Amino acid sequence: MKNFDTIGVQIADVLLPKASIDLQKWATIACDQFTSEPEYWQQVSEIVRNAPSTLNLVFPEVYLEDGDSSQRIEKIQQTMRDYIAQGLFETLPHLLYVERTVEGKTRKGLILALDLENYDYNKGATSLIRATEGTIVERLPPRMKIRLGALLELPHILVLIDDPKGTVIEPLTAQKEHLTPRYDFDLMMNSGHLSGYVVEDTNLEFQVVAALEELARPEVFTAKYGLPEDTPVLLFAMGDGNHSLATAKAIWEKIKPQVGMNHPARYALVEIENVHDSGLAFEPIHRVLFDLQRNIFADMRAFYGNRYAYRPAANEAEMRIRVTQGASGQHVIGVITPEGFGTLEITEPSSNLPVGTLQAFLDDFVKNGGAVKIDYVHGDDTVVRLGKQPGHIGFFLPGMDKSDLFKTVILDGALPRKTFSMGHAHEKRFYMEARRIA
Repeated sequence: MKNFDTIGVQIADVLLPKASIDLQKWATIACDQFTSEPEYWQQVSEIVRNAPSTLNLVFPEVYLEDGDSSQRIEKIQQTMRDYIAQGLFETLPHLLYVERTVEGKTRKGLILALDLENYDYNKGATSLIRATEGTIVERLPPRMKIRLGALLELPHILVLIDDPKGTVIEPLTAQKEHLTPRYDFDLMMNSGHLSGYVVEDTNLEFQVVAALEELARPEVFTAKYGLPEDTPVLLFAMGDGNHSLATAKAIWEKIKPQVGMNHPARYALVEIENVHDSGLAFEPIHRVLFDLQRNIFADMRAFYGNRYAYRPAANEAEMRIRVTQGASGQHVIGVITPEGFGTLEITEPSSNLPVGTLQAFLDDFVKNGGAVKIDYVHGDDTVVRLGKQPGHIGFFLPGMDKSDLFKTVILDGALPRKTFSMGHAHEKRFYMEARRIA
């Protein structure tokens, strides 16, 4: 392990499954995906069967309300111990360069560990590593139960850097033929292709670290965004897995008085990606309310007052066009119900983004018993399918420009929770690498 304290980075001892493991069964998608589609996870289980798999090392959130959490967590932690005892892993003390190709796009990334001492998920944070969306602290305890006492962490965390000149990751892409291939396979469930390469050349390793240090130089940072000279540097911004990194931070703060500052739990394994990567797309995260308990349109009119208007749409296509085009001085949000399609149009919005305008109402509506459950779904087809079911309503949101992310977080703080997603559900990060945290 190598630590670079000024940029909050560790080149960690990464655990990868040995060559005898079937990687198509080993690698499974992030646990916070397909949370309203248990049939997806049933298919994954049928594919994996009794093979070694990360499915057995994580807790798919679709099962969080099944009432057997304690037993699941105990089994997950025992399986971690079993896999280590069985010698299923190989240790690589290097950076890993990775490529994920799906839907004709290839994202490039780098596997390393981040120092949780440099991370703060609280509102108004000025740390080197920051959340990009509001962190719901009530969501942390179930995740903490899983991580506390676990021997391993498996990251689905994607962290972004703002590197318009492509100085950190892109040189590894150019040198890919000189890197050591480690895995190269098709992911299950039509989720694309994953390749990984070991960065054994110390000169390339030094180049990566030096490029990150340059991005973190205060004068470079403030000049990039036109900020005052004393503005705290933001080097790493959360992309996906915000609550997973927040869980790691919460655990670290809990145990560090007992374990000391050199404990492996001080760090969290992540994949970093350049927000300017042409293969990286920001997709909106839509909302679905389940089992409506009263007339939601009456509540919306009461909540927004005379700023509220609802316009029916002839079909899904018309709804999509209105949402995509937007309207000056308004936030336009698509609505899907069993009766059809329409748009919610709010003038003089109180938030910078439509998602913030909507979320303020949804939080109030659900809190006061207007619906049994809210879910945050990836994929246009999914929100339409779920929203059309009896007793449900779906909200179809526009996306945000990824180039605005860093400056928005620097100037305005964290975005409303679940503002954007880095790709659709099946494009999310698959569990592949692991690291010992105990």
